[in-house]
Amino acid sequence: MKQKIIMNIILASSMLFVFSGVVHAAGDATAAKEKSSMCEGCHGIGGGYKTAFPTVYHVPKIGGQHEEYLVKALEGYKNGTRSHPTMTALVKSLSDQDIKDFAAYYAGN
Repeated sequence: MKQKIIMNIILASSMLFVFSGVVHAAGDATAAKEKSSMCEGCHGIGGGYKTAFPTVYHVPKIGGQHEEYLVKALEGYKNGTRSHPTMTALVKSLSDQDIKDFAAYYAGN
């Protein structure tokens, strides 16, 4: 009986350790807020904003989007699996942590 309790405590501690690592991997929305001006110029404008460069297209409003989706999208621009001249140029300068931070910020807005 005592051994079973000890095993349960070890298992619970292990799970806590594993899940705490996931929390530390998340982005910091506060850090991104200070850097978000380059995004707000296009993505922060409401009312179905359209840009004319390089062609006329609808700019998606990214506030409230799922954090995981935003990370994958930004990573896609960075690694070339997504293509847009402006986004590719902007994302190239972002670190992996910056990407997580921006995703956390926009997921919460």
